[in-house]
Amino acid sequence: MEAPAGEVVEIKERLFIAQTNDIYINTADYLGKTIRYEGLFKTGDWQGVPYCYVIRYGPGCCGYDGEAGFEVVWDGAWPQVDDWCEVVGVLEQYEEDGISYLRLVLSSLTVLDERGAEFVSQ
Repeated sequence: MEAPAGEVVEIKERLFIAQTNDIYINTADYLGKTIRYEGLFKTGDWQGVPYCYVIRYGPGCCGYDGEAGFEVVWDGAWPQVDDWCEVVGVLEQYEEDGISYLRLVLSSLTVLDERGAEFVSQ
């Protein structure tokens, strides 16, 4: 699934969970690469620190309550929660409180009128 150097890794709707899982499992193959995908914009906070992410829902323990996607950071204006977005950014790994996390440092975030599948199974 890995793209040749210099190419954009595009996470498609049909294999969204499989492709995001591959990135988490084989992180070293993707660090520093540009990734593009679409999903729902979400926010949350952990111990008072705000986080932003773009996800799709997938199978979880109680139906479709799992989430697949990445934390996102950037210097631009944020959309509204639940807006459907296309994001493009470079994958990086960072450490916080002794734990490593992945996130995309965005070069673009575009709110789209046409929505894709919020719930995916593959």
